[in-house]
Order: sequence, then C-alpha cells, then structure tokens
Amino acid sequence: MAQEEKEKIKEIIEEDITESIKEFLDLGFHYTSGDKSIHITIGLLLLLTVAFVVTSFVLQWVRKFFTRRMETDDKLKFISIFKFIKYVVYIVVILFTMSAAGIDITILITASAALFVGAGLALQELFQDIIGGIFIIVDKSLRVGDIIEVDGKVGKVFEIKLRITRAITRDDKIIIIPNHHFISEIVYNYTQNHKTTRESVKVGVAYGSDVQLVTSILESIVREQRGVLKSPKPFVLFEDFGDSALLFSLNFYISDSFSDPRLKSELRYKIDAAFRKNNITIPFPQRDVHIYQQTPFQHSNVQTDSKE
Repeated sequence: MAQEEKEKIKEIIEEDITESIKEFLDLGFHYTSGDKSIHITIGLLLLLTVAFVVTSFVLQWVRKFFTRRMETDDKLKFISIFKFIKYVVYIVVILFTMSAAGIDITILITASAALFVGAGLALQELFQDIIGGIFIIVDKSLRVGDIIEVDGKVGKVFEIKLRITRAITRDDKIIIIPNHHFISEIVYNYTQNHKTTRESVKVGVAYGSDVQLVTSILESIVREQRGVLKSPKPFVLFEDFGDSALLFSLNFYISDSFSDPRLKSELRYKIDAAFRKNNITIPFPQRDVHIYQQTPFQHSNVQTDSKE
C-alpha cells in the first residue's frame, strides 16, 4: 500500500510539474478572430531562439568542413557567402515560426518570391560570377601567379576574388576578368600543370639554302641563349615548303613564359645576324606573274597636227 501511494504521489507531482511547464510556455499573446488565431507564446520564442542557435552551429560546422583544406586567404573569401546564407536561413526560420504562431505568411511568401525572381534576373550575371569564383577556389583551376590568355591578352594573375579576377599584362596594364568567363568560355592557362612552357620562333629562308647549315645555326644560337632551359632539349623543325621560303621553327623551353616576347626578340636579332654572316637570305613574299596574250597586241599612235 505504501509503495502504491508513493507512486501515485510521484505521478501527481510529475503531472503538476508538466502542467506548470505547459502553462508557463503558453503564456504570451493570444488573439482569436473567427477561424483565425494568433498565439505568440514564451514557448514559441524559446523555440525560435533554439532554432537560431542550432542554425548558427550547423552553418559554422559546414563552413569549417568546406574550408578545412583551404589557405587563409581563400577562407576569408567565403565569409561573405556564409553570412548571406545565414541571413537567408534566419529569414526562413522566422517565417516558419510566424506560421506556427498562426500568422498567415502567404502574402509575405508571394511578395518574397516575386522579389527574389526580379532580383535574380537583375543580378543573374553577378551570381554567375560568384559561382565561378567558388569553383575556382574549390577546384584550384586557377591560382595566383598563373599566366593566362583571355581574349588574346596574356596576363599574370595576382588577385582572385569571389566576383572578379585581376591579372597584369606584359605591358603593365590590369585586366579585370569576371569569374563567369572561367566557367563559360575557353581560357588558356600556360602554367596550370607546371611552370615550364614550350615556345617557338619561326623563320623562313630562301629556296636553295643549305638546310643543314640553317639547322646548325639555329641550334647553336638557342644553346647559348640565356633563359632557355637545357632540359628538355631545344630542337629545330623543318616545317614546310612555303610559297616564298623554306619554313623552319626553333622550339625551346622556358620557365618564365610571361617574359617570353623579350627572349624571342633576342633570338630573332641573333638569327638575323648569323644568317647575314653566313649569306643565308630571309626572303620577302614574292609572286611570278605570267601574262598570256591570245591576240596580237595592237598599238596605235594617233598624232594630230593643227594648223591655223
């Protein structure tokens, strides 16, 4: 009997505590009008607070998960994105809380949808740039120091942001490239795999020239050129019989393709001097014109004398 009484007392106490908690959580603003009712209670506010805390924790964990292998500069670039995502999630949580309180949020959702559609159309290219920046940072398809070619311009990348990438050209001008170019267009990256690139200088010599001598001269010039790598070994190609010249290409490897126009210029100076010394002619374009006359050519010289 004593045991049963103790259990009953325990149940009564638990029920009283539960009811007290429910009553406390139900305290707040209650409004009823016909079929509609609005209840803003302490329990709802506590639920909203817990949702905010949990959301912040989850977003922070997601950010650390995606940026754990990134460098410090790349991590800082993602701060603005995660702040934007956090605000969007907070708005969603608030809307759900308002709906749970009995507030009709249909009008808000409709207006928000229309607003987001309009903003999305207006900022479509901006979003593409940001998505492109995220891909660049995540998959490392582009790094600071890479040498790229965009729209015929060669530049060295010195800054990568979420929306734009900045590069400096060979004539010290800045190219500002929207990041969507890197995901929607073809971009040449000279140093994606490694810093070494193969370059070439093309030259034509007159028909009848000693091709072995030409090859020997080109090879000796490139071997002595400063800035050309010894390995891989430079080589010469006899490319074709051109319209006006025998076409050769001098191929070599360098580790700084950004300054390669200056190096090519030095090679051309040396090639011209060596060819002059060895009486090898670099011809200019020329054509032979043949005139075929099917009827005899008639020439008439009309001379009129006027006498007064």
